[in-house]
Amino acid sequence: QVQLVESGGGLVQAGDSLRLSCAASGSIFGTYYMGWYRQGPGKQRALVAIITESGTTTLADSVKGRFTISRDNAKVTVYLQMNSLKPEDTGVYYCKIAITYAGEVWGQGTLVTVSS
Repeated sequence: QVQLVESGGGLVQAGDSLRLSCAASGSIFGTYYMGWYRQGPGKQRALVAIITESGTTTLADSVKGRFTISRDNAKVTVYLQMNSLKPEDTGVYYCKIAITYAGEVWGQGTLVTVSS
């Protein structure tokens, strides 16, 4: 069974940077993509960034130019480098892995708080 462990959240000030990590464990058969989603206070969970095995990325418009998603296929780990953080980036960040024909698994979430 695949499990995800996230790390790297915390309390920072506007303009600061944070790096989130998400490591997958367990057997993964088939192709997959990994990504980060965010749930802000009083908001629904929304896509932040995803990356395929080949490295193709998709980022939400609100984070383009500030956030970068990358991955280490050997470690089955995905990273989210967040620069120039804004208060509106505050929320719980969830990692997800979606495996073709096998479904998806979510991490437990890591809280990011950006103070103004």
